[in-house]
Amino acid sequence: MMKRDILAVVVPALLAAGAANAAEVYNKEGKKLDLYGKVDGLHYFSDAKLIDGDQSYARLGLKGESQISEQLSGYGQWEYKIKVNNPQEEGVSTKPTSLIFAGLKFGDAGSLDYGRNYGIMRDVEGWTDIMPEFGGNTYTITDNYMTGTADGVATYRNKNFFGLVDGWNFAVQHQAKNNGHNFFNKNNNRWESSGSPKNSRALQNQNGSGWGLASTYDFGTGVSAGAAYASSDRTEEQRSRGSMNNSNIANGNTAESWTAGVKYNANNVYLASTYAETRNMTPYHESIAEKTQNLEVVAQYQLDFGLRPSLSYMHSKSKAPKFNNSYSNYNDLVKFVDVGATYDFKQNLSTYVDYKINLLHNNNFTKSNNISTDDVVAVGLVYRF
Repeated sequence: MMKRDILAVVVPALLAAGAANAAEVYNKEGKKLDLYGKVDGLHYFSDAKLIDGDQSYARLGLKGESQISEQLSGYGQWEYKIKVNNPQEEGVSTKPTSLIFAGLKFGDAGSLDYGRNYGIMRDVEGWTDIMPEFGGNTYTITDNYMTGTADGVATYRNKNFFGLVDGWNFAVQHQAKNNGHNFFNKNNNRWESSGSPKNSRALQNQNGSGWGLASTYDFGTGVSAGAAYASSDRTEEQRSRGSMNNSNIANGNTAESWTAGVKYNANNVYLASTYAETRNMTPYHESIAEKTQNLEVVAQYQLDFGLRPSLSYMHSKSKAPKFNNSYSNYNDLVKFVDVGATYDFKQNLSTYVDYKINLLHNNNFTKSNNISTDDVVAVGLVYRF
């Protein structure tokens, strides 16, 4: 539990993330280029020593569009994230490029793009990932199949169902295989690194080829509903390690996820809830869960003078893989209540505070898997352009 004197200082410092339009760099003869970015001076207060302290970062992005004909246009987007809380000699984050993709838009027939992009599950889960700092992290994880940002995804999107049904959007996504390029050493009876950093991936970040589908419908009264599903092959290394005795890696040939959600966004009120399950997919510490169940609930209210208070609840519990020839009970991976608020000074300048009240307990599971049970308070000042 956090010290009360820290809370007394940071909780009154109200918070957060306003949006501003991108800056138009070029717009001529059917060609358009926009520059956008965000600088977040962010500090965490927590008894968890690994995250306590400066967490500042910056994002820089470019969006481009080129009109080819009346019904055909090309587009692309690139986004780069820079962590600035490390010593300069340590460089930037290991994978600073968050997004990079290019595609074609065919009028009412939809759009198709390929590259590093958001996974299809985010179409629905993103409805509850709107807290100032924490939230939306029960199962959506970067480079974990099609749950977070992902490599090698081809995405087809269609709005208003070919222009025939207002509010009905759907998307189909395919992800190419991303394996670890490791090899099985028969002499040592274990998987070992090939020694080449090219395309090397940790076991938890590997994926076989797979497909996903998402559909959402806006009823036109502020109410929307949606669902998404994704299924992928698992890599040879994942399957092999999962079949070993006493393995902490889920067994099975396929990784799956599905989610359903509803939201209400009208009259300055925002309410959203999503429920999701995953199979043989979700990583934690050095494990991959056999199954997870995930609930996310968010409520926000926009006040006229720029303040937006928020309240959310996040809960993810997992069924561990076979261990010592027996199945363990479900264990909590994530469980917290989040209280936060954002305040917009102007369109492009805001401040925020976000208090994550951790409901996890110190027990054998959290200790052995290095899962933090400490509260965290985040305070940030954001400039967007």
